[in-house]
Amino acid sequence: MPPLPLSRQPARLTLLALACLSAQSAFADEPVQLDPLQVSGVQISEEEAAREALEQVPGATNLVDMAKVEQGRVAGIADVLAYQPGVYAQSPGNEGVKISVRGSGINRGPGSHASGTHIMLDGLPLTGPGGTPYELLEPLWISRAEVLRGANGFERGSLALGGAIDYITHTGYTAPKLQLRYEAGSRGYQKRSIASGQVLGDFDYYLAVTDSETDGYQDHSSGKGKGLAANFGYRLNENLETRFYLRYRETEHEVPGRLTKAQIEHDPRAAAANNLRIDAYRDQPGSTWLANKTTWRIDDDSTLVAGLAYHHYPMDIVETAYRGGAYRIRVEYSDISGTLNYTRRHTLFGLNSETTLGLRSTTSLPSSKSKETAALPIDVNGTPYPAGTLMRAYEHLGSDSVLHIGNELELTPDLWLTSGLALIHTRREVQVTWPATDDKLDESTWGYAPRIGLRYQLNPEVQLYGNISRSVEPPHAWSMIWSSPLRFPANNQPYASRQRAPISMDNQTATTFEIGGRGDSALGQWELTYYYSQVRHELLTVEIEPNVFAESNASPTVHQGIEAGLTSPLWQGGAAGALSLRQAYTFSDFHYRDDDAFGDNRLPGLPRH
Repeated sequence: MPPLPLSRQPARLTLLALACLSAQSAFADEPVQLDPLQVSGVQISEEEAAREALEQVPGATNLVDMAKVEQGRVAGIADVLAYQPGVYAQSPGNEGVKISVRGSGINRGPGSHASGTHIMLDGLPLTGPGGTPYELLEPLWISRAEVLRGANGFERGSLALGGAIDYITHTGYTAPKLQLRYEAGSRGYQKRSIASGQVLGDFDYYLAVTDSETDGYQDHSSGKGKGLAANFGYRLNENLETRFYLRYRETEHEVPGRLTKAQIEHDPRAAAANNLRIDAYRDQPGSTWLANKTTWRIDDDSTLVAGLAYHHYPMDIVETAYRGGAYRIRVEYSDISGTLNYTRRHTLFGLNSETTLGLRSTTSLPSSKSKETAALPIDVNGTPYPAGTLMRAYEHLGSDSVLHIGNELELTPDLWLTSGLALIHTRREVQVTWPATDDKLDESTWGYAPRIGLRYQLNPEVQLYGNISRSVEPPHAWSMIWSSPLRFPANNQPYASRQRAPISMDNQTATTFEIGGRGDSALGQWELTYYYSQVRHELLTVEIEPNVFAESNASPTVHQGIEAGLTSPLWQGGAAGALSLRQAYTFSDFHYRDDDAFGDNRLPGLPRH
C-alpha cells in the first residue's frame, strides 16, 4: 500500500518533531557516537524472478529449470518438456518433436513445421507464418523454458490455442566459464558439447558448440546435427542494456516412414518399403537466427523492450514416392520479426496497477520460395522424365501482426484482476509460379482476442485463479496450396494432376474457460487446472479427396482436460544433494461437436491420458 499523504499524519509528525527537539537540547554540547548500521539485500536469480512472474499469471504455466534436466539425458526438446502437466512432447525418432498443449495442432500438417503453439527464443518470435521449424531448438543452449499454457500465452503476445513456449538462452551471467559434456547411449546415440560464458565488466558473452548423431530405433532412421549459439550483452549504463544473439545449425535425418498396425505389432523396427526404395530424407542444410533485444528502464516504474530478429531456414526433403520415382521439395524460408513492449506501474482508480502495451510482427521476406523436382526418374502417363526435372515452383508468403494491451489491477491486497485485448492482422500471398498461372491468393484478415481473469491468494501457501480468453490462429500459407483440390489437367506434363491454385481458409478461433490453483503443501509443490475450449474452424488434417489428406477447417470441436502436477521432496542432503519425486498427470478430451459425419467422435492424434 502507498504511504499516506502528509496531511493525514499530523499526530505522527508532531511526536517526531518533539522527539527531535528534545534530542537536540539534550546533546547539543556532547557528540553522539552511533552504532554502525549495515543494510543488505538479497538479489534473486533470473530463475526465481521468472517463477515469480509466472505466478502472477491467472492461469496454468510451467517453468523448466535446465540445471535439473541436465542431470539426465538431453537429446532433444522432448527431454526438456517431459513430466510437464498439460504438455505433450514426443519424438518420432528424430529431432522433429511433436509438441501439443491442450490439443493444439493435434492432427495438423503432420511432417510439416510445427503448429498450434507460439515458440519464442529469449522473448522474440521463432514461429512464423509457415509454422515452427525445430532444428534451432538445441536444449543444451538454454538455461530454462517458460510455458504459458493455452490462452495464458496472451502475456507474451501469443494468440495460439496452445499458448506460448519461451526458450531462454544462457548468458554470461548464468553459464560457467567452461563446460564440457558428452552423452552416449544405445543405437549409436552420441552428443558432444563445449560451452563458455562469463561477465567482463559491463560486457558478457556466451558461446556454445554442439554436435550429435544417432542410428535411430527403426531401420533408415539415422540422424545427425551440428551447430553453434552465441550471445553478447553490454550494459551501456544502469538503465540501458542490449544483447545480440546468433544461432546456426545443420541437421540431416533419414525418414523411415509410416508402418501398418501389423508391422508395429510384429516388426516395429522396420522402415516403410517405399521410403527405403527412394532413400527418403529430411535435411535442414543450414538455419540461421540473428537477433537483438534492447531494454531501457525509463524510470523506477517504466520499462521499454525492443527486439528485432532475422530467421533463415531452408529445407531439402525427399519423403514421397511418386509415379515410379519420387519428388524432391526444396524451400528457402526467410522471416523478419519485430517486437516492442512497454510496461508501466501506476495507479488506476486509486488502486495499484501495471499496464503492458505490446506489438509483435513476423513477415515472410520475398526471397522465400519453393520448388519441386524429380528426385528419381518418373513416368507421367507414359512420358518419362529424368531426375532433376522441374515439376512445380510456388511462393507462400505471409505476415502475422499482434497488438495487445493488458492490465493487472490489485483490487485488494490478495485479489488481482487481469484484463486484456489483442488485435491480430494476418496476410497470406500464395501462388504457383511455374507453370505460370493467374490464380494468386492475396488476402488479409483481422481478428480480436479479449481476456479477463482473477487471481486470489487464499493464504501464503495457496493461490487460486480463473480466466476466460479467446484465441485466434491463422492457417499456414503453404497449406493453402497443399490443401487445394484445384489441380492441373491429367496430361503427360511433369506437373500433371498437381495443385495449380491455392484456396482460402478460415482462421481457427477458440473461447476458453479455465480454473485452477497452485501452492505448497505437506506433500510438496502442487498445481491443478481444468480448462474447456470451444473451437471453431479448427485446422485439422482430413480426407479432402479419396485417399488425399490435407489441412482443412473442421466443424466445431471441443477441447477440455485436467492438468495436475506434484513435486514432492523426499530427502534433503545439503551439500550431498537432494532427492525429489516429480509427478504429472494430464487428462485430455478432444472431440467433434455434432459433426454431420463424425458426430461427437474423438479427434485422433493424442492419447487420452
